[in-house]
Amino acid sequence: MKNTLDFKGIQKRQTNTPHSDSPQHPEPYIASKLLVDAVNLAIFLQRPLLLEGEAGCGKTRLAIALAYELGLPLYRWNIRSTTKYQEGLYEYDAVLRLHDVHARQAGELPRDPAYADNYIEYGPLGKAFTVTDRPAVVLIDEIDKAELDFPNDLLAVLDEPWEFRIRETGGDPIRAHHVPIVIITSNKEKGNLPAPFLRRCLYHFIKFPDTEEALQEIVEVHYLIREEKPPSPDLAKSAISRFLQLREREGLYKKPGTSEFLDWLRALASFRGEPFPTEGLQDGGSVPYPELLFKLRADWRNFAIAL
Repeated sequence: MKNTLDFKGIQKRQTNTPHSDSPQHPEPYIASKLLVDAVNLAIFLQRPLLLEGEAGCGKTRLAIALAYELGLPLYRWNIRSTTKYQEGLYEYDAVLRLHDVHARQAGELPRDPAYADNYIEYGPLGKAFTVTDRPAVVLIDEIDKAELDFPNDLLAVLDEPWEFRIRETGGDPIRAHHVPIVIITSNKEKGNLPAPFLRRCLYHFIKFPDTEEALQEIVEVHYLIREEKPPSPDLAKSAISRFLQLREREGLYKKPGTSEFLDWLRALASFRGEPFPTEGLQDGGSVPYPELLFKLRADWRNFAIAL
């Protein structure tokens, strides 16, 4: 049941037979060689890949780019503080079943409440376990938001024999047809993850693209993949320079990420029908469209208005 997939990190390339749950559109994403190697190691070893890095550096988008390139189904699991690990496997709707018991006594009903299977809905991991023709990509996004026991609870299913039981049906275990490719992101909101969990994962830190060359490459790929008219080279260069200057300001509580930069650049290029003048992007002047870059009151007060 070993995966033989090979992630290249190549844009605009997808297998000829993508799964119906695979992303429908190419993801503009630039993966470093080290990151590509980390993904392929995770596939080879069948271990989760834990990604850390500054917010907005591209942790989440990696899973989308990976699923698109390999034509694999993608199931995303957004973690909250109240999330329990079983929600990723399945949820059982006891209330609906009870309702159906009464409704069936009154007339026709397509679901038969005698069978618990009719009230099981698979979560992201459960769906991945049931895909029969290829592995699925499971994105467990922001795992650090969950309770401390959550990561260790996950280990029960993210390891051999890759199976889980549905207690309500009492049937055989649900065993993964193909071991899913699990991408986990963390922003370290609640400190380090438990050591047993870290031992089970591969780890990669994604550095924010904080050079003019790196951001220029992101801009080029973004507009190429989306087949949109790019901003003029002068405007892009001026916007990149001003953006990096803003990020380097002392006292900025939340630095804007790449997605915010791309939104800002798009506004500079075409909002109100004409490009923003590049001379208006000089350091020391006011920041155009600050609502795209500053998302905290303190940053707004200290930078969006003052600059």
